Amino acid sequence: MNRTETYGAPRLGIYVHIPFCLSKCAYCDFNSAVEEDRGVMTNYVNAVIAHMESYRSAAGDYDVDTVFFGGGTPTALPPDELLRLIRAVKRIFHVAKDAEFTVEANPATVSYATLSRMRRLGVNRLSMGLQSPHENELKALGRIHTRADFVRSFRMARDARFDNINVDLMFGIPYQTRESLAHTLRYVTRLGPEHISLYDLKIEPGTPFYANYAAIAPTLPGEDAEAEMYFDSIRTLAEAGYPQYEISNFARRGYACRHNLRYWNCDEYLGFGVSAHSYFSGHRFSIIPDVKQYIEGATVKESRIMLTAENEEIGERERIGEYVMLRLRLRAGIDEYEFRSRFGLSFEELYGERCLRFVRGGFMTRRRGVTALTPTGMFVSNTILSDLLEFEDLGRYNFGG
Repeated sequence: MNRTETYGAPRLGIYVHIPFCLSKCAYCDFNSAVEEDRGVMTNYVNAVIAHMESYRSAAGDYDVDTVFFGGGTPTALPPDELLRLIRAVKRIFHVAKDAEFTVEANPATVSYATLSRMRRLGVNRLSMGLQSPHENELKALGRIHTRADFVRSFRMARDARFDNINVDLMFGIPYQTRESLAHTLRYVTRLGPEHISLYDLKIEPGTPFYANYAAIAPTLPGEDAEAEMYFDSIRTLAEAGYPQYEISNFARRGYACRHNLRYWNCDEYLGFGVSAHSYFSGHRFSIIPDVKQYIEGATVKESRIMLTAENEEIGERERIGEYVMLRLRLRAGIDEYEFRSRFGLSFEELYGERCLRFVRGGFMTRRRGVTALTPTGMFVSNTILSDLLEFEDLGRYNFGG
């Protein structure tokens, strides 16, 4: 079992998935849907709380140092239900005083009153989904907010005393050019958030974009243009004070997302809500994806068994492979000494030969015992990691900002 020891107590992260949205974006393949029935949302919150209660004893020895509410759109919940869920996390688990507590919030789904109440309850980080400030790009993505909505929401968050805000952006989207993305980055950095996430649009099966690919393909930047956008963005954000610390994430000094770092460092976390994943007590497991079944299952005595879709004990070989895959997402890469301390094995002996051709191709660097991807390597990281690890199922890992 891999525990992060701090001040003598093992540390744990909590993730809560809210699958509700005001509208479904054309590119989104996350477990989310439009839900207008408040009764369903209330019952869902009840189910999540019951699910968390079932882990009260198992997590009793842990200090929770990161909490992340993702979705979907957590702020699509009625404010009282969202606040009730926040209170429940703090009541059921021992949330450390210095915990990072993040809630994802889309523009046009928040009010100053709700933001202020969240802040008073201990939420200290917001992740706001802008994607683009350009109206034609927003419309093509199926986003319902405008640039004005975003600015208003961002300023309300500052007024509510949030001093740690992430802004989600996308590149490779319909009608976007290198010039429009450069404008987007200038626009956002002038606002001064503490953290910026920049995701490459992926056309996933089951989405409207996938079904209508022939129609939207002419509006998409080509692969070469996307690569230039990515490399341009890394330089632009670094110059603006946001160095890259992960494939899609950039932050001012001291503001890297601690919760997501937990994933990338293979530390323990528990996920609640439909489709949530966990890594706890040597097991990796996921929750059933159906909202109705989840609500029904959370009320039965053996809810932890009823709600689990997959449960896999992670052996040493799998732990090593996952660590390599996730740590190579970070600019810091893999340190030979740290790897040996954790696993009692040499990274160089296990993977050195396979890494060699990626180093020669300019996709990796190996300096002073540290192996890391270059920006070029990060842009094609899935291909490299699949080759390096002979492991193809990377799509199960989705990380928010």
